[in-house]
Amino acid sequence: MAAEDANPELMQPADDDHFQEVLLEGVSRTFALTIPQLPASLVRVVGNAYLLCRIVDTIEDETALPVAGKREFYARFVRAVEGAEDAQLWVDSLIPALAPTASAYEHTLVRAMPRVIAIMHGFAPAQRAAITECVRIMAGGMADFQQRKSLDGLADLAEHAHYCYYVAGVVGEMLTRLFCDYSPAVARNRDALMARAVSFGQGLQMTNILKDVWEDRRRGACWLPRDVFLAQGCDLSRLEPGRDNPGFAQGMDKLIAEARTCLKDALDYTLLIPREEEGIRNFCLWAAGMAMLTLRKLHRHLDFSEGRQVKITRRSVAATIRVSRFAAQRDWLLRQLFFALGIGLPRGARRAACARAAAPDA
Repeated sequence: MAAEDANPELMQPADDDHFQEVLLEGVSRTFALTIPQLPASLVRVVGNAYLLCRIVDTIEDETALPVAGKREFYARFVRAVEGAEDAQLWVDSLIPALAPTASAYEHTLVRAMPRVIAIMHGFAPAQRAAITECVRIMAGGMADFQQRKSLDGLADLAEHAHYCYYVAGVVGEMLTRLFCDYSPAVARNRDALMARAVSFGQGLQMTNILKDVWEDRRRGACWLPRDVFLAQGCDLSRLEPGRDNPGFAQGMDKLIAEARTCLKDALDYTLLIPREEEGIRNFCLWAAGMAMLTLRKLHRHLDFSEGRQVKITRRSVAATIRVSRFAAQRDWLLRQLFFALGIGLPRGARRAACARAAAPDA
């Protein structure tokens, strides 16, 4: 399918909600599933925010763009989101720069950006501010990390946590601001939620990094912390799939332990959401539950060589949904379920790299 033929429905007049729904289904099955669980007035806002953040990821993954080019497109995209640059001019510049291997969905998402941004500009001031700040921080941080990208990995666990902050922790902060703006009951726990928001995002991002380690390497990147693996006798620069490497497996298990610790903060975050906000709880629970199941599969298959080998099944996703819906308003049961999912997983120090202090000044 040619890039210009992707999702032609999106190029036709349609209501904004349907437009964003089809876009989400094209670029993320997971978020196309979880975002509709939110209260109706949040679905459009959070869906829009995800699409804007996904564009930052698209630029990061674009192999045809040099680092300087990525930095320029990041900066121009932020200006477009802020309303200081014409979004269509940005699209017209980026489309020719995409590699021939860029997917049809990526082309569609880029071409749709003027309308996505226009939808965002129609939101309430507090919503626009939360989304714009998130995009600005994410784009700036990812531009910096593109200059450090190599197959050697990041220097240490602290730098790894900073990368996770820019990719996902800042999204946790944005979502918290949006949830608090939506509900005075949620806002009563704002400080406690913000204290766990970065850790929640980091747990999800660490899970993705571990799952996608071989795909990232094929793009010339490694986001694992060197110090963790060197301590196990594993040199990330020499890493290859299919080779017996006990040090790599031991390093992965240490990061699985860190991610599990962060996901415990995700559970604590969810329990701070009032029970009557079941949609927000389910949104959080589904994401954390699927991440925990992925960690379990990673731990059982540390010799994997492709992300699809450790991807959870549709049956597991369906089970997560059913159990979460049943347990969403039962805090004691949610704690028991998390404990059960963690059985057999390696454990790390409490809040080892997940503390809010791990986030850099933004």
